[in-house]
This record gives sequence, C-alpha cells and structure tokens, in this order.
Amino acid sequence: MISTYQRLKDNLEYLKLKKASESLDEVIDFITANELSFTEGLLRLTDVEMDHRKTNLIKAMVKVGAFPFIKEVKDFDFDFQPSVNKAQILEFESLGFIDKKENIVFLGPSGVGKTHLATAIGIASAKKRNKTYFIKCHDLIMQLKKAKLENRLEDRLKHFNKYKLLIIDELGYLPIDKEDSKLFFQLIDRRYENKSTIITTNINFGEWDDIFGDPVIANAIVDRILHHAKVVTINGKSYRLKDHLIKKENND
Repeated sequence: MISTYQRLKDNLEYLKLKKASESLDEVIDFITANELSFTEGLLRLTDVEMDHRKTNLIKAMVKVGAFPFIKEVKDFDFDFQPSVNKAQILEFESLGFIDKKENIVFLGPSGVGKTHLATAIGIASAKKRNKTYFIKCHDLIMQLKKAKLENRLEDRLKHFNKYKLLIIDELGYLPIDKEDSKLFFQLIDRRYENKSTIITTNINFGEWDDIFGDPVIANAIVDRILHHAKVVTINGKSYRLKDHLIKKENND
C-alpha cells in the first residue's frame, strides 16, 4: 500500500511542482521543528516552488535579452570613472524611467563603460520581468534592411517595438546611409513616447548629420530620442587600458 508521504510526492510531481517535491523532506523537517500549522506548512512548501520558478523566469528573461555579458551596476568601478554620477545610475537601476517612457543616452569615447552601464540597467529591467533586448546598432540596421528586402519590414518593426526597453549599442561607430536611416527613424518614431530606449554612442548630437547622411532625418531622430531623455556624458580613461595604466603608474 502506498504511503501518504509517497502519494503526496506523486501528486506534487504530477502537478509539475518539481522543486516542491524535491524539497518536501526539508520542508517537513522545518514544519516539525517550528511546530507550524497546516496552512503555514503549505505556504512554506509553495513558497519554495514559487521562488524556484521566479529564479528560472529571471534567468530566462536575462537570456532572451541577448546581453553581451552579465555585468551589473555594482560591478562598475565608479572610482576609476569619476565623471559618472553614481546616484544617477542607481536611480536608473530602479527603472523609474521605464514607467515614464523616458530614454537614456550614454555618450563618450570608446572603452569608458557605456556598454557596461547600458547592459547593467538592461539586466535590472529583465530581472523585473520587463521585455528587454540588447542589440548593436549595425546589427539592428542590417535586420531592418533585410526585412525590407523580404517585404516583412512591418513585422520586424513590430518585433523591436514590443520590448519595453530596447538597448541600441554603438550608434555612430559605422556610417548609416540615407535609406537605412529612414528605417532607423521608423523604429525610433514608433517607440517615441511609448517605450524606453537606451542608446550608447561616441558621437556628439551635433554630428549626427554625418552618421545618418541626411540632416532632416538626423534632426528628426535626435528630436525624438532627446525629447524625454537623460544624457550621461562620460569623460574618462578607457577601461580596456585600465590594467595597463595601473602598471604604468606603479612603474613610475
């Protein structure tokens, strides 16, 4: 005859409450040791399952975000990059800008930590189960261009517009021709005042005419990005040279 304990284990597994089943012995011991009521014990068991599922969901959301690496705000060296306002970045990490449908632009030369900060905020967003996606600007343009050639541009624009937070990395590192600029504008225009976008760039806004090859399109893009945006200008040394600079200072 099957014991009550085994039937409970079988029921949990049948209901696909795998973590609850795995943790049953531990939870029973905890209930006994703390003399918990039936309701308190059941809550404890379901909490184990819920915590496990939430953790897996967060991992999945981060994976779907296509981040180039896993780095958080706490990993950023604010002492090495004193031009960055730590309090402001922590405020971004709280994600209030997403609720307000605001944008963030990280502006500065290569290697100063723009992508690190954009990724860290993106990961914070994904952990809160916001649809978040990271993509290089060049890859984004190529995808839109390919979609247009295949007569599925509308679907691709809808795809990128569905993300509550879209991170576009390295805008300005490669030139964008006039026709491709129009594709980029269509996406920015759709997201304007509807969704939040983070952009990293090494080009001052006054020079975006050169990036997009058309001053009218460039101005329209800048206008929509900056209308509800926080701009973080980073002036400092390259992180990629950090170890080299430290060695040089020690040698001096």
